Amino acid sequence: MADTAVTTPLRSPLSHAADRLAAATRASGGAIRLAELPFLTQINVRLDPKGAAADAVGLALGLQLPVEPDTVVRAGELTALWLGPDEWLVAGPPGGGQALESRIREAAGDEPVSVIDVSAQRTTLLVAGPRARDLLAHGCSLDLHPRLFGPGRCAQTNLARAQVVLVARDEPRAGFWVLVRSSFAGYLTDWLLDAAVEWTG
Repeated sequence: MADTAVTTPLRSPLSHAADRLAAATRASGGAIRLAELPFLTQINVRLDPKGAAADAVGLALGLQLPVEPDTVVRAGELTALWLGPDEWLVAGPPGGGQALESRIREAAGDEPVSVIDVSAQRTTLLVAGPRARDLLAHGCSLDLHPRLFGPGRCAQTNLARAQVVLVARDEPRAGFWVLVRSSFAGYLTDWLLDAAVEWTG
């Protein structure tokens, strides 16, 4: 019997804004770079950081889950963000959610663990360039000075009144990830573009 299922191509929350983000990047003359990084795999993990599962999951992922508050550990294509004393977000390339979730569950074995694929919950905005910190500072109450929020730091915070996870990438030139709920992505993009007018004219 022929397969008659209709396959609909994935559409990111900000696909409609890609041209506007690219135009703002060009107009800034290199001061800022704005883009969506759609469909990143995002797995929420909760477990006892002092239990056997933490070490086993770390070995399976090839990275140790960070235990220092608001820090990031990166290895290869995976990034682990500290969200709380027993909670992390593991991010990876698009399309890897099921495999990554299975890998974590299998590593934890019989140990108590919560593993949830939240990839569809948020999208990711890249904010980079020499003026990235200035742009974010317009709507974020965190002190984003590199001494306090440099590479390898993350925080759950508000940006323009939208709840986000803000990540300082591992190299200063790599800028920031702004993980925002899909339902707020359009609003936050509009805000970023408006705030960027200072550099885009």
